[in-house]
Amino acid sequence: MLCDRRRFLHTAAWAASAPLFAQGTAKPRIAESDLSNMKLCHRVEARSMTDDDLRFFQQIGLEWLRLEFPQSGADFEALQAARDRLAAFQLRIYSAVHPAYRSLKVQLGQPGRDQDIETYCRFLRDLGKLRIPVASYDFHPANTYTTRMVQYRGYSTREFDVDDFRSRVEKRQFDREYSADDIWANYTYFMKATLPVAEEAGVKMALHPDDPPLAKMNGVAKLFTHYDGYRRAEQIAGKSPNWGLTFCVGTWLEGGARMGKDVFQMIRDFGGRGKIFEVHFRNVTAPLPRFNETFPDDGYADLYQVIKALRQAKCNGGIEPDHVPRLVGDSGVLRAGTAYCIACMRAMLRRANEEVG
Repeated sequence: MLCDRRRFLHTAAWAASAPLFAQGTAKPRIAESDLSNMKLCHRVEARSMTDDDLRFFQQIGLEWLRLEFPQSGADFEALQAARDRLAAFQLRIYSAVHPAYRSLKVQLGQPGRDQDIETYCRFLRDLGKLRIPVASYDFHPANTYTTRMVQYRGYSTREFDVDDFRSRVEKRQFDREYSADDIWANYTYFMKATLPVAEEAGVKMALHPDDPPLAKMNGVAKLFTHYDGYRRAEQIAGKSPNWGLTFCVGTWLEGGARMGKDVFQMIRDFGGRGKIFEVHFRNVTAPLPRFNETFPDDGYADLYQVIKALRQAKCNGGIEPDHVPRLVGDSGVLRAGTAYCIACMRAMLRRANEEVG
C-alpha cells in the first residue's frame, strides 16, 4: 500500500511539472499554416479532380494545391470556378500550370508563337486577378522522362537508364537538331514577352529544370541541367523579383556531382536570395547513369536535411511530392502513396522548424 501511494505521488508530481518542463525547454515552433512556413501542396489535374479527391486532400491536412489546367479549360472563368470549388474544402491554389508555354511554336521558335505567348500572358493576368501567386513552367521540348516502369521495394515507380535510352528509346523528334543557342534564343524570346506581364500581375514564374538532366535528348539541347543554366536564365530575367525556381530535388539528385552545385548549395544560393518559389520533393536510388524514383525516406539522399536547409534559408514556397510511386490499389490521385509522402513531409517539416526555430 505504501509503495502504491509513493508511486501515485511521484506520478502526480511528474504530471504537474511536465507542462512547466515542456514550456521551459521546447523551442518555438511555427504553425504549419503560417504563411512564413513552407506550404505542403500536391499536384492535381484540374479537369480530373473529383470532390472525393478534394475531400481526401482536406482529410490529410493539405491547405494548398498546384493545379494543372488543360489548353481549352484555363480561361478566367475556369480558374475562378476552380478556386471557388477548392474553397469549399478549405483548399487554395498555390501554383498553376497552363500548357501554352509547352507549344512547340514557343519552345522551338516556330511561326505563330506570338499567339501562344499571348495566351500564356492572358493566363498570367488572370492568375494575378485571382491572387494565385505562382505560375510553374519548364522548357524542354522532345523530352523523355522514363525508360521503363519497375517494381522497387514492391511499389511501381519510374526508372531512367541512360544506356537504355541511347540504345533503344532515343530518336530525333524533329526535321532538324536544335542546338543550345537555338533553345536559349527561344527561351529568351519567351521570357522577354512574359516576365513583364508577370511582374505587372504580381505573379511569380517558377522554372523547372530538365528532367533527367542530360545535355541533349532526341536531337534537342537541354538548358537547365546545371547550375550555370539557371544562372544564365537569372541574368536574362535581370533583377526581376518575379523570376525564380521550381527546385526539383529529384532532378538535382539525378545529376549528382555533374550539376555544378549540389542540392544544399543550390538552396543556400537561390533559396537564400528568395528565388526558390516551389519545391518538387522526391528521392532517387542513385545519380545517373541509372536511377529509380523512390518515396522520400527510401533513396540515397537524406531528405530531412533538405527540408531543414530550406527552412534555414527561410524558404516559404510550396513543397509537393513529385511523381508519387504507386502502391497496391492506387489509382487516380494515388491516395495511399500521396498520404505516405505527405505524412513523411509533414514530420520532416515540423522537426526542421523545431530545430531551426
